[in-house]
Amino acid sequence: MASGQLSRVEALACAGCRHACHVMLYCDTTTQLFGRIPIRHVVLMQMRFDGLLGFPGGLVNPSEETLEAGLSRELLEELGVALPISVEDHVDSCYAPSSSSSSRQLITHFYVKKMAEEQIREVEKAAASTATDHGQEVLGMVRVPLYAMQGGGGLASFLSHSFIGNARSQLIDSLLRLNLVSPAELQKALANSLKIHANAARDLRTATETLLKLTCSGNKQFDPQQHNPAHA
Repeated sequence: MASGQLSRVEALACAGCRHACHVMLYCDTTTQLFGRIPIRHVVLMQMRFDGLLGFPGGLVNPSEETLEAGLSRELLEELGVALPISVEDHVDSCYAPSSSSSSRQLITHFYVKKMAEEQIREVEKAAASTATDHGQEVLGMVRVPLYAMQGGGGLASFLSHSFIGNARSQLIDSLLRLNLVSPAELQKALANSLKIHANAARDLRTATETLLKLTCSGNKQFDPQQHNPAHA
């Protein structure tokens, strides 16, 4: 078993731990981007309230509900649809990265559910129109671009964004396990993602330096002592 991973039984037996369940919803598609780039699969994620990418779901209480019932409840709030989730959809349970926000260890339970393309479209519509959390805890659903474009666009750019907790590794593992992206394609996307991330870090440093210069310049232009009549 991989480091940090637990069996379902071990996870539920963890006294004093918090539990969160999330699901990756996906489908196959024959549509093409610009009529020439095969999209192949639709994988849904969401932009969270904190600006991080993640999968639909949230905290559940195994002492009051099953993991699957708790996840379905969270999906109703975030997607506007009470999707049935079964034990068969469960992929793994593992410890989440440590967080200073809570002293209690968080265990994440990850699920994957394949749907028909029309069902995915209905989920997207409901998430934007009837979900109670839309515009609050969830800022919007997003599709993961599984294709590659010149200049590193597509999957590489998507992977360079910031993800919550285990979400990025859960996405990568699922893409490989379900053969939604080939190992060679994923390796290339990750390599390009590192380059994009490095460029973004450089741009942020430049923006920070520019802001500091503007701030210092603004402070010099406005000297409170020079504008105070008491110093006239």
